[in-house]
Amino acid sequence: MRKLMFLAAWLPLLGMAAESPDEIRKDAQRHRAMAAAHEAAAKCLESGKQPEQCQKDLQAACKGLAIGKYCGMKHEH
Repeated sequence: MRKLMFLAAWLPLLGMAAESPDEIRKDAQRHRAMAAAHEAAAKCLESGKQPEQCQKDLQAACKGLAIGKYCGMKHEH
């Protein structure tokens, strides 16, 4: 209970709406799934595959998981 109170105190500072513990757990799972998809994309690129193929694989891994065609992340090149 004390941990939940601590977390609740920080949520406004993080710009997050108060969420139930179940919603927080599900959100953490989505973040881990997106991180795994991005790790797989990095390994794909390192393996020498064409970037276009790695991008397609990333998009497939993120379907229904994140917003946008970059799995919730985009960086500059």
